[in-house]
Amino acid sequence: MNMNFRFAIVSDLHIGLPHTIWDHPSRFHLVEVSIPAFESVLEHLTQLDLDFLLIPGDLTQHGEPENHTWLQTRLSQLPFPVYVVPGNHDVPVLKANEQSIAFADFPHYYRKFGYENPEQSYYNCQLLPGVRLIGLNSNSFDEQGQQVGRLDSEQLRWLEAELAAIENELVLVMIHHNVVEHLPNQSDHPMANRYMLQNAPELLGLLRQYGVRLVFTGHLHVQDVACADGIYDITTGSLVSYPHPYRVLEFQRDHLDREWLQIVSHRVESVPDFPNLQQSSREWMGDRSFPFLIKLLTLPPLNLPLAQAKQLAPDLRDFWSAVADGDGVLDYPEFPLEVRHYIQKYGAITQDSNPYLIDNNSTILIRNS
Repeated sequence: MNMNFRFAIVSDLHIGLPHTIWDHPSRFHLVEVSIPAFESVLEHLTQLDLDFLLIPGDLTQHGEPENHTWLQTRLSQLPFPVYVVPGNHDVPVLKANEQSIAFADFPHYYRKFGYENPEQSYYNCQLLPGVRLIGLNSNSFDEQGQQVGRLDSEQLRWLEAELAAIENELVLVMIHHNVVEHLPNQSDHPMANRYMLQNAPELLGLLRQYGVRLVFTGHLHVQDVACADGIYDITTGSLVSYPHPYRVLEFQRDHLDREWLQIVSHRVESVPDFPNLQQSSREWMGDRSFPFLIKLLTLPPLNLPLAQAKQLAPDLRDFWSAVADGDGVLDYPEFPLEVRHYIQKYGAITQDSNPYLIDNNSTILIRNS
């Protein structure tokens, strides 16, 4: 059956009304631009013939009720449907405190945006004839009350029952945490594993069993497309971090049941207080990169001595912005061979070290009949 629809993804908005923004010298997020950047994106998207918009979490900076209220009001004014899922920043605590809403409150703010049943933190809804969206909640709390990225057993049982009941429909999945690795050894790396869903293999097994091929994630603040055994995890960078991206995608299915997904990425170039946002933001990230780089170099698998890490780190000032950009080809020929090869793995290359530029603008063959 022929099918064609267009949608957009904007992720990790970190909406912060001015009076809710608190400063920290090491934060990478330019929360100051959250609202003007989002308005810039909406100005563009409302000129397009979109079928819907997806927002894969971190809608607010710290789950503040006034920021959730502002956002749900703004979303309700748009001319196309919007669907959201919670990120770790949206529901940082199980019970409400002086700053954040309670975990159970989130669906009540977003009844119009997927959560028709606000007593449940995940949902299955029809987007278009023959197209379904499953919005998952990847935020759990352990026995100590600490937030972790994991699907609980109840949600997994629900998901399997929902997938088993779906017949002859395209299923899209949206979840905040990554389910396919976007960085080298992401599941086990001491700095990167918190961006992965802890039980990603279990989720991927279910999706594979029921023929789901497209998953849309956020959290990592990086433009990247990754694939594992035919399942694509398309993660979109943050609107408040360099390069301030968003995506417009078009799905096509022809009469032979071949399926393509065309991905076109855009960036917010300027907002009133940051007329050259791309340059300013890249500098902001570079200025705060040194502690991050020291950790990267001294932790496994490199385990460099601190003195050597301090010597190499300044040359890597723009390393993370290049990763966040997507489609980066990273090479530092003056570095020790082991370090050089490791850094190269963060670029857009195949296992054979050939450039593979699909992160920002590409057309992916999802199914070949």
